[in-house]
Amino acid sequence: MDKVAETTRDIGRRLRAARQGAGLTLAETAARAGVSEGFLSKLERGQTAASIANLIQLTEVLGLGLHELFAADGAPARTRVAVHRADGGTLSEVAASGYSWQHLGGGAPLDRMEVFRLVFPREKGMAAMVSHPGQEHCYVLSGEIVFHVGDVQYRLKAGDGIFIDSQIPHRAENAGRTKAHVLMAVARPAEASEAPDWWHLSKLKEVQP
Repeated sequence: MDKVAETTRDIGRRLRAARQGAGLTLAETAARAGVSEGFLSKLERGQTAASIANLIQLTEVLGLGLHELFAADGAPARTRVAVHRADGGTLSEVAASGYSWQHLGGGAPLDRMEVFRLVFPREKGMAAMVSHPGQEHCYVLSGEIVFHVGDVQYRLKAGDGIFIDSQIPHRAENAGRTKAHVLMAVARPAEASEAPDWWHLSKLKEVQP
């Protein structure tokens, strides 16, 4: 089994265990998270991958932190050294709505930072503005991206980056003619003392237009 398939299976297994531990049925969980029951069933069985947005919704319903879906069994509370290899999985194999993504590191209970690679296909973008505690930096590896931050738009090309207070409503979309690749690092607030919870919908809010 390749690394991507193994990660997808592990995420599904952890979601199923959390759902059963909460005493919720597939239908109840899917309805509360705003996803279809069929999609959740496939996700729990490791037969499909989910976008970060889907996982945010599910972890909120189940009372999990996103880091708990990625943490290896027996993983330390704080990351000391973690190496990500080029052959550790490809973004094209990770399905998502609006973008594809790959978790690169961080997210242990005592880590303050988490790192992802994102790929925005030409025809899609984030559907909603979001806001959450902490800070983030997005560095465009290739292509062009428009970042909407509050009422201002920033058009960035390869080699450009943007650092923002994540509490400002924001979203990103592809602005070029090809796929856009982005390296994203997110840090929770320095004053936070609990495990990273910046993905939780209680604090991560979709901003209505």
